[in-house]
Amino acid sequence: MEDRDLPRAQLVYATLKDMIRDGAVRPGQRMREIEIAEAQGVSRTPVREAMHRLVSEGLLEASAARGIAVTELSKQQVLELYALREFLEGASARFAAQHASLPEMRALHELIDYINTIPEEDHTQHAQLNKRFHAQIAEAAHNTYLSRALSQLSDSLMLVPGTTFQAKGRVGDVRREHLAILAAIDARDAEGAETAARDHIRKAGEVRLQMLFGQR
Repeated sequence: MEDRDLPRAQLVYATLKDMIRDGAVRPGQRMREIEIAEAQGVSRTPVREAMHRLVSEGLLEASAARGIAVTELSKQQVLELYALREFLEGASARFAAQHASLPEMRALHELIDYINTIPEEDHTQHAQLNKRFHAQIAEAAHNTYLSRALSQLSDSLMLVPGTTFQAKGRVGDVRREHLAILAAIDARDAEGAETAARDHIRKAGEVRLQMLFGQR
């Protein structure tokens, strides 16, 4: 690829990643190089580079039968993702309990207060704020390598469609689970914070499996 195509490839990469994140393209949907190039107003070379990068990251998958498509996760893959997320979010909460500054703790309380004003039926907003809550805990953990691992995991979780907030009663459950995590962080209870965070993610995983596959 020529050097002049590098910025275009990066732009196409970011655009395709946003489309996956926003659900504009769904798991299993075929990605046609020529159509993307026309839509983005670029040649096929930067599109090809962007798609290959997304394949290497696991967000797209190539097969002889249908070419390149958005990765569709199996039940086992979803189980593995949530098992890793449980471990990482637990560590994040533990470190936050040990290292969070007072302003960071206040910010978490303010976010929880704001979340409580969101109508239960606004599933999209709850999902976005839930991500923000966990992101703020990760920042308060003050561990660069953990933050990097969580960011990479977040990319893979983009492939899991929908949101657990669509499940009946999940909004109320998450509120209680978030408060338990925050209470442990406030108390500088590292073990309690990790336990509460892992319990929160484990329950989210159970709900997700029920939604996707009809069983836990």
